[in-house]
Amino acid sequence: MKHLFKAEAKWTSNQIIEDSTKRFYSKSHQILIEGKPVLDISAAKAFKGNPELYNPEDLLLSSLVSCHMMSYLYVCSQNGIEVLEYSDNAEATLEVSPDGSGRFVEVRLYPKVKISNSDQIELALDLHFKANQLCFIANSCNFPVLHEASCEFSTI
Repeated sequence: MKHLFKAEAKWTSNQIIEDSTKRFYSKSHQILIEGKPVLDISAAKAFKGNPELYNPEDLLLSSLVSCHMMSYLYVCSQNGIEVLEYSDNAEATLEVSPDGSGRFVEVRLYPKVKISNSDQIELALDLHFKANQLCFIANSCNFPVLHEASCEFSTI
């Protein structure tokens, strides 16, 4: 089974920026996906982008965090685990080469989960491995996506 996703990028040449020594192009642009709000995107601040806008690095990391969470919630539901809360403070390491090319070399997810049954904590922790195996985005990456998960019981 295959699914097709589409996105359109829009940038205009009236976004040229000049300083005292040279001209360079603004990195700010829009991504349009049919039926969804427009995404205003730029490069990361480190690469002369607008720091107030999302950048591709933010979006890649966000995709991994989101996909892992959804995969995790799926495997928890398959295993009868009631998840009460889920949060993650993920980090991605990007290495830039002297020639200006670069790549992510690692992503670390730090999911914190609260579940309703204290007897299922070990299983809940183990299911992060299964969630990673199912995650569409993690399966598409050529760098490790590591997990340092924690889980606790709560009566919320």
